[in-house]
Amino acid sequence: MNIIPIAASAGITGFESPATDYRQLPLSLDELLIEHPSSTFIGQANGDSMQGVGIFDGDILIVDRHVEVRNQDVIVANYNGSFVCKIIDKVNRLLLSANESHMSTPILEHDTFSVEGVVIRSIRCHRRSSILEND
Repeated sequence: MNIIPIAASAGITGFESPATDYRQLPLSLDELLIEHPSSTFIGQANGDSMQGVGIFDGDILIVDRHVEVRNQDVIVANYNGSFVCKIIDKVNRLLLSANESHMSTPILEHDTFSVEGVVIRSIRCHRRSSILEND
């Protein structure tokens, strides 16, 4: 993959020529984003409940089933038959949103609950992708 490093800061009026610093780095997005390929899946966020941790509607979630779930991790779980992306409070057995307009959800004994994996990365697409269209 060819990388053109461009440093941008607020208030700049232009970019210097990218060709002056053009270099090739041995970088694979697969290697950068996925630590355990055989236990990783990709999902898409839906809704606004995780905006406080930088996950927005339509973002791509990279979820790793191999890593140990820690308290306050962002997870994808099956909660009563629905897939949810939440922060897990293992101490109080709660699913927490990262948006004040959403309530926390207790995980009760009668609930069907399983952690599907830990969200290790999220990606925001700034242009629509034909691969992600639901048509």
